Amino acid sequence: MRIDLKGRTALVTGSTQGIGAAIASGLARAGARVGVNGRSSQRVQEAVDRMQGEVPGADLVPVAADVTTDEGAGQALDALGQVDILVNNLGVFESADPLEISDEEWRRYFDVNVLSAVRLTRLVLPGMTERGWGRVQNIASDSAVVIPAEMIHYGMSKTALLAVSRGFAKQTAGTGVTVNSVIAGPTHTGGVEDFVYQLVDRDLPWDEAQRAFMRQHRPQSLLQRLIEPEEIANMVVYLASDQASATTGGALRVDGGYVDSILP
Repeated sequence: MRIDLKGRTALVTGSTQGIGAAIASGLARAGARVGVNGRSSQRVQEAVDRMQGEVPGADLVPVAADVTTDEGAGQALDALGQVDILVNNLGVFESADPLEISDEEWRRYFDVNVLSAVRLTRLVLPGMTERGWGRVQNIASDSAVVIPAEMIHYGMSKTALLAVSRGFAKQTAGTGVTVNSVIAGPTHTGGVEDFVYQLVDRDLPWDEAQRAFMRQHRPQSLLQRLIEPEEIANMVVYLASDQASATTGGALRVDGGYVDSILP
């Protein structure tokens, strides 16, 4: 399957590292003009420089803006003009005793992980529907379905993204615009290696260590290894393409079989 996104402009929020950076690189590799987003101008430029080394000729636009605010969302869209592909990847997470999470923290998780996606979607959909083509994707998590006891606030926000995606997909019915969510499973991102080696033998090579970690601490995974960010990016790039024109309102899993269910 040859995916060609030439002539399309994408915005990937929170894309200076990890899954977001892999998605931005993947879209650029497919020919899209991609807005690389983060709050720090320096970090955004460093990410752009790194991606241009990985994807020669990539058309990347630095978008330094805090998209959790009305002003920042507007700045991000102004930097790119027309947006054909919106990937709401930005998110925060950490473990916490559920009885100790304050009201303020609950609101912060909703504002960052959910409302920022709603706000940007609301801003780009009119133009997409008018042009008769557009792609909106919300990066969710296995935690949306298998709520972690130590991250209830995070799980709540990702469950909300599934509902948001389905609802906006209904809003765009028959317009040529698709809206989907992507359920990412346990992924090899920054800091994960240190976390893994806290739980398994530090003398093991990385490939063996991560498999030992998955067997012992994430046994429900059918993949039995951590997912690489590029593997999640592959699904996002496909959903951004013309080939995915009949896929909308879905919650597509790139979870390595972690969620023990036929449907989300």
